[in-house]
Amino acid sequence: MTAPTGRRRAIAKALTALLPLAPYADMEKIRTEAGAVHMKTLPPTIAVWLATIAHVRHMHTDYDKLLGEGYDRDSARFFVIEQTNTVLTRWRATRLLDADDEED
Repeated sequence: MTAPTGRRRAIAKALTALLPLAPYADMEKIRTEAGAVHMKTLPPTIAVWLATIAHVRHMHTDYDKLLGEGYDRDSARFFVIEQTNTVLTRWRATRLLDADDEED
C-alpha cells in the first residue's frame, strides 16, 4: 500500500529539502521507504530521515560487511557514522548523523 497523495507530497518536499544533491536513484529508493506502511505514523520529515540513514548505511557504507563479521548492530552503526556523513555531505544534506542519535 502506498502513502496517500498528501503524504507523498510531504515526503517529496522533505526529501528535496534534506538531500538537495542526492542522485535520483537513491532519492527514489529513499522516497519509497519513507512512504512505506511501517513509517505511516511518523511525520514525513522523520520518515525521510530514517529512510535516508538506513539507505545510506546499507548501500554506501561497510555496515552489512561489519554485521557479517560479527559486529552487533550498535557497534556496526557506530563504525559507519563517518562514511554515512561523507555521503550526506556529498549530497549537501541539511543534517548529518550524530553518534548520539537514537534510532528504532
